[in-house]
Amino acid sequence: MGYISKQEHLNHIKIYKYKIKEKGEENMKEEIAKIKENSIKEMENCKNLKTLDEVRVKYLGKKGELTSVLRGMGKLNPEERPIIGSLVNEVRDELNSLLEEKEKELKKEELQKKLEIESIDVTEPSKKIALGSLHPITQIIEEVEEIFLGMGYEIADGPEVEKATYNFDKLNTPPDHPARDVQDTFYITDDIVLRSQTSPVQARVMETKKPPIKIICPGAVYRSDSVDATHSPVFHQIEGLVVDKHISMTDLKGTLEMFAKKCLGENTKIRFRPHHFPFTEPSAEADVSCFVCGGKGCKVCKGEGWIELLGCGMVHPNVFKNCGIDPDEYTGFAFGFGVERIAMAKFGIEDMRLLFENDARFLKQF
Repeated sequence: MGYISKQEHLNHIKIYKYKIKEKGEENMKEEIAKIKENSIKEMENCKNLKTLDEVRVKYLGKKGELTSVLRGMGKLNPEERPIIGSLVNEVRDELNSLLEEKEKELKKEELQKKLEIESIDVTEPSKKIALGSLHPITQIIEEVEEIFLGMGYEIADGPEVEKATYNFDKLNTPPDHPARDVQDTFYITDDIVLRSQTSPVQARVMETKKPPIKIICPGAVYRSDSVDATHSPVFHQIEGLVVDKHISMTDLKGTLEMFAKKCLGENTKIRFRPHHFPFTEPSAEADVSCFVCGGKGCKVCKGEGWIELLGCGMVHPNVFKNCGIDPDEYTGFAFGFGVERIAMAKFGIEDMRLLFENDARFLKQF
């Protein structure tokens, strides 16, 4: 199909209008049939969507040849108009249907050509995408959470900028206790501190929830320590609390044994050593058998066969009283440990500073 100028197209329409004026119903039928025949031929010869759209405009557009036939019907007799009108609509519907089919055909051909040109060789090796991984500390926290959730515990959270009342007073830590000294704790004001433990979360839970209570409290804590291989002013703790009737030291040891076996290996053993904490009575330090040497002695356990893991004990009656729980009706146990200590023991890391330096060469090992 050649290109038709606008003026030629208008002249073409004028010719049809003239013919309509001069000819009757039979001649108009012949003209409609001719329009149909020509449009179908041109559609079949279309090689792309652009030329197909030009055919549509030429024959079915507002100023198209078929539309011009309808505009010239005013010169027909009244009884001829419905016949020609019906024929024009019939041809219009048929041409529209053919145009849609041709459009689908051309779109399919164009897509096929595009796929052939832009094809991808799926056998060619792809570029390697560098994937990150969870930090060792995050790994330990999530693993511990999973273990205690399996034992029916809930996860509790609280503010890191804490009132001294919750960080010390409610936990049975008197004003003259060394932990309250400015050399050990970061003070924002006289009454506001950066929490030195996650125990304040336990106090808040006991104030707002009636027993039974089974929670663990993971999170960052802050202490005024110098940075070295085993100390940092910022580290992470996970503390646990159970409050109910008839809770005993046996329940505490059984819980910690279950945790140690799940976290450090089925052959792990646990032992208690007497200790003192102001918020528990009696209190103990809990050690686990070295999971590297099995208790024989190695560099990880410094030849002792045991690794210090956490502090624990039965909740002090004064803590219950401070938090609104009757110590004559309820008992409970609490424990807490540093996440970094677990990570260092489990992954064989000898210097805590490696966990905070964000050296990708170190972290990608985990």
